[in-house]
Amino acid sequence: VQLQASGGGLAQAGGSLRLSCAASGRSFSSYDMAWFRQAPGKEREFVASISWSAGSTYYAESVKGRFTISRDNLQKMVYLQMISLKPEDTAVYYCAADRSTLGLLKSTRGMDFWGKGTLVTVSS
Repeated sequence: VQLQASGGGLAQAGGSLRLSCAASGRSFSSYDMAWFRQAPGKEREFVASISWSAGSTYYAESVKGRFTISRDNLQKMVYLQMISLKPEDTAVYYCAADRSTLGLLKSTRGMDFWGKGTLVTVSS
């Protein structure tokens, strides 16, 4: 599967952005999907994940209550709605796919497919 993230940009603290990830490939609906992010000088970190059926979601503590992950299997899209943005949310955001559906606590090493990132910058 090929993934392409979009929707990044500049936002003020307290603002919102919606990221999109377009997927191609026949097996998209059978993969768990996740968003990761990488801030300058830091390791890539998990942000949120959603099960193949969209029945379950999981969030990093740092974004819980502010970010919402969703997916549309017919359109082969994954979304990350971000509200109440903070300067520490500034990072390149990546969407990723996992053929394993055994759990939603995803790691960078466990993901099978990655898209190119989209930059989110939050100003204070």
